[in-house]
Amino acid sequence: MIIPVTAPDTMPPDDVELLRRAEELLGRVRADGRHEVATALRAADGSVHTGVHVEGSCRRSSICAEGVALGAARAAGIALTEVTSVVSVQVKPTDRFRIIAPCGVCRELISDYSPAATVWLTSPATDAVIAVPALDLLPEKSRRIW
Repeated sequence: MIIPVTAPDTMPPDDVELLRRAEELLGRVRADGRHEVATALRAADGSVHTGVHVEGSCRRSSICAEGVALGAARAAGIALTEVTSVVSVQVKPTDRFRIIAPCGVCRELISDYSPAATVWLTSPATDAVIAVPALDLLPEKSRRIW
């Protein structure tokens, strides 16, 4: 059994649900070297959308879980500006879930489409799980009008 993340007291129940959905998904489909990250996100209407990382044999062809989850939300008819919270998990160290920060590309994607979203991550400085506004993930970000 993979040990779940202890949700911080600051994490609202709806976001704890996202955490548990991401853990459940990754626990079910994880394959080392192929599917190592899962994301769950919530839209303003309360709907939850998930995605799993898909590794390609050529690293450039890989797709991150955050992008898959955003695509699933859009395919369900959600305006991506309506995404309110994002949680991604990985299994590290062995047999323990960990909330992770989006990679640089996903930081761009989330802040482009869902700039008002809250993104949960584990602080590298303190190892605490914290909430960060999407736009704070990229200081001095160039804004693009979609």
